[in-house]
Amino acid sequence: MLQLIRKKGLLIAMITGLLFSSASFADTAQTETVAQTGNFETWKQFHSMAGSCNVSFPSNPEHVRQVMKMPNEDTELQYDVYVSAHKNESVFMVLVAQYPPFINEEYAEQSLESFLNGILGQNAQSQLVFADLVEVQGNKALDFFIKTNGVYFKGRAIMAKNNLYFLAMECEMQDYKESHFTHFVNSFEIMQAD
Repeated sequence: MLQLIRKKGLLIAMITGLLFSSASFADTAQTETVAQTGNFETWKQFHSMAGSCNVSFPSNPEHVRQVMKMPNEDTELQYDVYVSAHKNESVFMVLVAQYPPFINEEYAEQSLESFLNGILGQNAQSQLVFADLVEVQGNKALDFFIKTNGVYFKGRAIMAKNNLYFLAMECEMQDYKESHFTHFVNSFEIMQAD
């Protein structure tokens, strides 16, 4: 899987590489095969303990976690990344970043736009096809589509309280399937605390 990420997951590898320079592997999630209609019968319903969310992946995801101490503060940032490949054609990723609880939700749009600008700044060849502010389960979110030298990178970033949820699909142009991305993002659900 990690070899596929290096081969096909250029932007995903850059993002996870920036966040996880000294990552450790952990097993804090559960997957189960869910019978679904259409071409998604073999996709796995996945529950992340970190950030408490559900999503459907094409295969069992690999998980990387890192906890980073914030400079000059007594707080920590926790990142969990889940990566899954589909037939050596595309890579799907969910990143859950848990920030300290004092994050101001009024700056959600600005934070999402800064996050996207950071992704675009990683490669001068990146072309933003579109970026739209949307709402997901009552939370501010940003949908976007980036092209870089024949590679498509489509994603959704969601700010929910002190969590950033980042969902992305990356593939070469000839392997792009809108239905896969749509199924992936529409399967995502933030679980509400009881």
